[in-house]
Amino acid sequence: MPFRFPPLKALKAFESAGRHLNFRLAAEELGVTQGAVAQQVRGLEAALDVKLFERLPRGLALTEEGRKYLSPLQRAFRLIEDATEELRPLQASLTVSVTPSFASKWLVPRLGQFMDANPELDVRVVASQGLANFQSDGVDVAIRQGRPPFGPGLTSDLLFPFEFFPICSPLLQAGEHPIRTPEDIARHVLLHDTHGLWPVFLEKACGGRPMAISRALKFSQTSLAIDAAISGQGVALASEPMVEDDLAAGRLCRPLEITIKSEIGFYAVAPRAPRNAGPVKQMRDWLISQSRSDSLAVNG
Repeated sequence: MPFRFPPLKALKAFESAGRHLNFRLAAEELGVTQGAVAQQVRGLEAALDVKLFERLPRGLALTEEGRKYLSPLQRAFRLIEDATEELRPLQASLTVSVTPSFASKWLVPRLGQFMDANPELDVRVVASQGLANFQSDGVDVAIRQGRPPFGPGLTSDLLFPFEFFPICSPLLQAGEHPIRTPEDIARHVLLHDTHGLWPVFLEKACGGRPMAISRALKFSQTSLAIDAAISGQGVALASEPMVEDDLAAGRLCRPLEITIKSEIGFYAVAPRAPRNAGPVKQMRDWLISQSRSDSLAVNG
């Protein structure tokens, strides 16, 4: 009976999940949904008739068979990458560092437009919370939330000011306890991310009046809080670029027309003297153009 090679997508899903020991992080790296990664891994386990992971409450653990399979598979992928690079040594490349939430909610859905307009470029997206140093990590452009200056020898272009507001599922807003005033939020679960903006919002929205704190559900990333809001688990705080597609599609709504402005923003950051000057300029120009187009669409 001839050997049937496992599907490449399933092998990539397993390799990424095995490296991160987390389906969600693997999904963000591969640009697919968490469910798609889990399904690919289940299909691979079924095809091999081997259990590769132990599913744990807080992530994954490789089985003995999974550990034996992962290492040679990673070597094989590296061989494929090396062989491919040898065939196209002149291909211009660009590495973009971006936070996982901004990558999944804004950059990745639009990146196909950049690739179509710049077919000569090989783009690598690194989803990371860590700050890029542009020297030892190979990063060419970083998208970061903060306030300039970001460091000596770096330039920064404002993409979006950081203005945040409450969001929730339209079904939650149409339910038993609609939100018409900031005080109404106390009836719902507050969905927090690592920015911890709810105290700031409630203080400003309520004019400094004390307000009973609602039940809280906390997430390590903004994108997870947004997904929880979409599924109707509570009310989150978000900025326009992170939720504009979900608002336009009706997956989210703004229950209150209250926006809190911040001094920080989302910036495209790059060295003043980049290694790949041409590709860096192409990416920066495209990011600025996309942000301006989004701002015009939002503001009418």
